[in-house]
Amino acid sequence: MKILFAGGGTGGHIFPIVAIARELRQSYTEKDMKLFYIGPEDRFGDVVLSQEGIKTFTVKAGKLRRSGGLAAFFQNLSDVLFVTPLGICKAFKILFFLSPDLIFSKGGYGAIPATVAGRILGIPVFLHESDIVPGKANLAAEKFALEIFTSFPFTQYFPPKKILLVGNPIRKRLLSGSDKEAAQIFQLVGGKPLLLIMGGSQGASRMNDMLLRILEEALKQFEIIHQAGEANFKTVEQEAKVMISEANLPYYHPVPFLDENEIRHAYAAADFIVNRAGSGSIFEIAALGKPSILIPLPESAQNHQVENAYAYAATGAAIVLEEANMRPHFFLERIREIIFDEAAMERMSQAALRFAKPDAARIIANYLLTYLLQ
Repeated sequence: MKILFAGGGTGGHIFPIVAIARELRQSYTEKDMKLFYIGPEDRFGDVVLSQEGIKTFTVKAGKLRRSGGLAAFFQNLSDVLFVTPLGICKAFKILFFLSPDLIFSKGGYGAIPATVAGRILGIPVFLHESDIVPGKANLAAEKFALEIFTSFPFTQYFPPKKILLVGNPIRKRLLSGSDKEAAQIFQLVGGKPLLLIMGGSQGASRMNDMLLRILEEALKQFEIIHQAGEANFKTVEQEAKVMISEANLPYYHPVPFLDENEIRHAYAAADFIVNRAGSGSIFEIAALGKPSILIPLPESAQNHQVENAYAYAATGAAIVLEEANMRPHFFLERIREIIFDEAAMERMSQAALRFAKPDAARIIANYLLTYLLQ
């Protein structure tokens, strides 16, 4: 049994694949199952997937740039005429000799070579769409997909007869954190509500700048774990030390990146979460039943983070603050209004749990296995 995953190379594509792979191995214990992945060059993804026993193949894949003027136009043209066709040819060669039983695509530009080559070779293709507004790769692949797993109700543009609403696959291990472990890992002081603030891999610098402007004031009432991003960490750490009083410094815990073990314990200990509005983050927060503020990344493709955020907020589980309208002190005041209102916190927590679909990875894994074993 051979299953090939395809995706765009970001954490939003990689982590759901990891979640599904773990469920596949738990449900199917025979030794003949082999898992593979095709996507663009991505060192982080290669490391994460190899740890799960997934063999990776790299192919070139062209991007569609939405800004950049004339230079972007010629780059897009080059990608369409040369880069993507070469990627499809390489994917065709890999698939021809690999002969997978099916392809599971998470979408993204990096999935196009594998899904097109799979279509040519007659390999069954299944899609998963994380966002409420589908990406262009999945929209293009929809015509030859057998089924399309979706995360949000009312996902746009796909034919209803192909849609299976399952949610976004999350790693179950993230739901088993411990506040006691978090206290040891992050050297938490305690005695104040704990905020977990994560900017994601894109746009983190703007969230960091906003937080730094109110950090001293925020630390008077809150303890904060702050994922600042690898590229921004040293700058944030240095600036924070200048801005924070000696009395409040022990309540601030900046980190460059939270690995799987760290983030599961941080999730468990957090009273309130501030994050971007990627589908993966939303479904993790929901499964944990944590009240949250979502700050959508304005540059996200098809404006999908804004759409995701408002769809989730409509359930009552979160509030949305868009960057264009956000002011540091207003942001802090909104957190205060919620976190010190026990009834509001409980309402948001229950709404999050009602929205959550923590079994998405298991449902997808069992569906794929049923298809292959029938």
